[in-house]
Amino acid sequence: MKRILSYLKPFRLRMTVGFFIKVTGTMAELILPYILTHILENVIIQQNVSKIVFYGIIMVLFSIVACLGNIIANRMAARVTTNFSKAMRKDLFTKTLYLSSADTDAFTIPSLESRITTDTYNVHNFIGMMQRMGVRAPILLIGGISLTLIMDSALALVMIATLPVIFITVYSISRKGVPLYTKVQKSVDNMVRVAREDVQGIRVIKALSKNEHENRRYYKVNSELSKQEKHAGTVMGIVNPIMTLLMNLGIAAVVAVAAVRVSKGLSSPATVIAFMQYFTLISMAMMSLSRMFVTYTKCAASANRIAEVLDTPDKFTITEDTRKDENIHICFDNVSFSYFGKKQNLQNISLSLKKGERLGIIGATGSGKSTFIKLLLRFYEPESGEIRINGRNITSYSREELSSMFGVALQNDFICADTIEENIRFGRDILEEDIIRAAKTAQAHDFITATENGYAHMLSSKGTNISGGQRQRILISRAIASNPEILILDDSSSALDYKTDANLRRALDENMAESTVITVAQRVSSVKNCDHILVLEDGKVIGQGKHEWLLENCAEYREISESQMGGAFVE
Repeated sequence: MKRILSYLKPFRLRMTVGFFIKVTGTMAELILPYILTHILENVIIQQNVSKIVFYGIIMVLFSIVACLGNIIANRMAARVTTNFSKAMRKDLFTKTLYLSSADTDAFTIPSLESRITTDTYNVHNFIGMMQRMGVRAPILLIGGISLTLIMDSALALVMIATLPVIFITVYSISRKGVPLYTKVQKSVDNMVRVAREDVQGIRVIKALSKNEHENRRYYKVNSELSKQEKHAGTVMGIVNPIMTLLMNLGIAAVVAVAAVRVSKGLSSPATVIAFMQYFTLISMAMMSLSRMFVTYTKCAASANRIAEVLDTPDKFTITEDTRKDENIHICFDNVSFSYFGKKQNLQNISLSLKKGERLGIIGATGSGKSTFIKLLLRFYEPESGEIRINGRNITSYSREELSSMFGVALQNDFICADTIEENIRFGRDILEEDIIRAAKTAQAHDFITATENGYAHMLSSKGTNISGGQRQRILISRAIASNPEILILDDSSSALDYKTDANLRRALDENMAESTVITVAQRVSSVKNCDHILVLEDGKVIGQGKHEWLLENCAEYREISESQMGGAFVE
């Protein structure tokens, strides 16, 4: 919780001003019953109309001060809470972008989504309530008790006797809230995961008529969430009824004692009237505090989940390496890697590429092709071995240095709801002519200019208003628009026909001759002209060389080639 409350430091001055305004307004509200008692006991009996009017005006003024003080303080609290939440969400979102892939896998995307949305809302709600009720309620409680002790200590002690029971009850129940709401948030994660999967796969669900199946799957996680919410709500919902019961018992005891004291002349009816008003204020304060306890349990559970992400150490450490090798552009030196520490997903991978060379990687699904790319991009750290670019270990490059070298087009990359031009530029400082050049190289220029608005044509989220092949060509355009030092095409031409694929490879050879190009593909035709071809199977290299050499010496490669094209390739 301390980690989250640190975001309030920049707003200390505004909170202090708001605190004093809130105190002023609450004190004005608190003094009203005392003035009323004075009027009933001392002013009315004098039958002086001018004094009655005078004290009436004073009560009106105190009421206005109380009203304006609470309104102004609440507005200031709302502004502080909004800015606090904005800063917290910004840092949380930024942190999720810089989490290592291993940490992202550990947290899971649905969990990160619910932490940015539901958890930040729970914290936001408590911080706002703390500023509004957290100041007012204690003042009403302490001030009310103090004034009632002054007015009639015997009646006050009867009321005070109920408060420890109330505090113990509320505290005991509230302690159970944090673990209960932690379970609720985990159930929210599961529901977000299923909803996210169904939204992404809605077309497949409709195509296979699996609507009812997905309804049942969602019903299961939704029921689990409802069960957790019901349990937490039932436990925490006990607080208010029990507190109301205890407060009502206290009021009944006060009324009984007051009746006896008035009958014996030990107290006056005016004092009892004021006392009951104070008891009402104290009851409201206690109700507010109980609500804060319940809200705090949600906030504490959510704050812990947010702090988990914010406090995750950055795995992108930078080491010292001053080596330089202009002859070798990319080098994998006996690299091995495992996602979960059990099975080796890549094992003893070694290769060297000169600047401007072409590397093709081919293999069955799960052979380690994409893992190779993730290690080169430093999404994950190899367990053993070393990856070097220009002679330097990639761990010696800063995040900005490393990312500036690459242009990447992934098979399942995303497209924003924006224009084609902005999707290719992607927030980078790239000139319009470079965008057009990249689109021509990627074989996208013709279909882009054929649209109604050309490069200003609006794409829907994920590019659902264009074909799969068009999406891939836009993604390839994005990858090559910055003229990168290393171009990675990870199965990014799978939706292209053979002719377009051949034209793309020819254009890359002509326009990206200075760039080292790594092509991950399922089709032999996409890699056959590469300077080096890496054939992977279960994370191991089973063949490495040129196309002709592999046809003669690698049975698996020859089998893939013959099964796909029967030896004939479209150029």
